[in-house]
Amino acid sequence: MKLDRFWLGVAIIIVAGFVFTKSFDNEFYFFTTYVVLQGVIIAVAWNMLGGFTGYVNFGSAGFFAVGVYTSVALHKAFGLPLPVLVLASGIISALLGLAAGYLTLRLKGIYFAIATLAVALMLETVASNWEYVGGAAGTYVLQPKESSIFDNYTELLFMLMLLIAIAATAVSRYLSSSRLGQGLSAIRDDELAAECAGVPTLKLKLISATTMGFFMGAAGAPFPFFIAFVDPLSAFALLITVNSIAMPMIGGTAVWYGPVIGALILGAVQEVTTVTISSEINLLVVGVVLVLFITLAPKGLVGLVHDYMAKRRADG
Repeated sequence: MKLDRFWLGVAIIIVAGFVFTKSFDNEFYFFTTYVVLQGVIIAVAWNMLGGFTGYVNFGSAGFFAVGVYTSVALHKAFGLPLPVLVLASGIISALLGLAAGYLTLRLKGIYFAIATLAVALMLETVASNWEYVGGAAGTYVLQPKESSIFDNYTELLFMLMLLIAIAATAVSRYLSSSRLGQGLSAIRDDELAAECAGVPTLKLKLISATTMGFFMGAAGAPFPFFIAFVDPLSAFALLITVNSIAMPMIGGTAVWYGPVIGALILGAVQEVTTVTISSEINLLVVGVVLVLFITLAPKGLVGLVHDYMAKRRADG
């Protein structure tokens, strides 16, 4: 029954998204929702490794940027359609996640976090010196004139991001509720005990890292068409890394829907801040909100609600 309700909700969201594209002509709405949906994807993707296994990844922007530059390179070389670029970018980023995971997932704690940051810095150096995709100077990527059944290409980008966000959430939900998810939870709680119990810890961590990489890359693939100009500063933006960590922590990392809640709330706050004050203050907003949640609700909003309900039941 729960599975049926979930997929019914997915169908309703897809239909609502399509109706949304036919009901509004102002592209600002689609730009805003695109950014929020991008936040949902990177938050859910980060949580597949950072939340489910407890391995905090500081290199999220690197995997996102691999998707960005894979999309740029394939578009310049072959002019492939956007869905193909998304799939190809996801696969390349997934392979990178597998390779990087194999090299770094034997590390723990701060050593793993620093290693993932080093991977992102190395990838940024490669991108800055890859002249075919613009190098440090950047390159323009124009939106195609064709937009399928939509009125403009921005609506197509919005709908594509909605589908990717739904796919990422569905995979995260499966990982959380399956036997694989139980193994990941065991790794997060006590990896040594999990190994003693026969859990294939490295294999599960590699699966988690590969899946994380796929959706990070998929989130990055449409980005060049969204902003029209790509350089290392935008592809490896600090805000991508910060949001990918802050959004799950605000929503709650222990459950699959926590990052979705955190991304929707923080993404909406950032967009309102951008419109009413300035986009430059977004990092400050994220920092203040994150500090408040770490101090007042370290388990995130979901954990706060669960603790409240447990206390109510105990008092009752």
